[in-house]
Amino acid sequence: MSVFGEAYAKYYNLLYKDKNYFEEYTYICELLRKHGASGKNVLDIGCGTGKHLHFFKKDGFSVSGVDMSENMISEAKKYLQQEKNLICAKASEFQFDKKFDAIISLFHVMSYQTENKEFEKVFMNVSKHLIEGGLFIFDFWYGPAVLSDPPVVRLKRLEDDSTKITRITEPGMRYNENIVDVKFEVFIEDKKTLSSEKIHETHNMRYFFLPEIEYFAEKTGLFLVEAYNWLDFHPLSNKSWYGLVVLSKNSII
Repeated sequence: MSVFGEAYAKYYNLLYKDKNYFEEYTYICELLRKHGASGKNVLDIGCGTGKHLHFFKKDGFSVSGVDMSENMISEAKKYLQQEKNLICAKASEFQFDKKFDAIISLFHVMSYQTENKEFEKVFMNVSKHLIEGGLFIFDFWYGPAVLSDPPVVRLKRLEDDSTKITRITEPGMRYNENIVDVKFEVFIEDKKTLSSEKIHETHNMRYFFLPEIEYFAEKTGLFLVEAYNWLDFHPLSNKSWYGLVVLSKNSII
């Protein structure tokens, strides 16, 4: 089953309206400064509707984005008022005729890379598109925390002036593959016409451990600089459900 289809993309911003994109942008900028990123040429892998790139662009960055959903890229082009350098492609297959000072990939995009071969191909592609000394920053589901505190069924309700959404999230663990099958059932009601629709999607999410990230990084010319608990600078622990790593194109930062 495909993910982030046309219907899901249409309501994506409402589903995540409580997500603080500016706080996340500020955190990433602090990471870039902390680890010596130079230049203001940034690529976002899995850019979605362009919410993070909006703040980078506003702050004078040259922004590029990749997403495997045509619907998301279409929304990003409208939101960013930019046609150039926003492309629909897999994280392992995108191609630009330039290199970047920093490549970011947020909202657990890397956890969608469930196969080792695909994960390695993404790292190879990132390495190819980074300048020497460039940084690759991404968040992910951290294995020790996922196993210590397994996901559970969740219910989320959101609405705006025209739409009411109810989303049920039901996880299924595949322990031998380090994967969680996240089943979404989304009910959408148009408050004006009282019409409704239902969306079903299953997102296969992989949780990672630091040694495997470091292994694939070193195979592709990248090096692990630091790992953090998401949105702060504390070290990872078995309570860090969402982790983040900073990788460099070379070994000296």
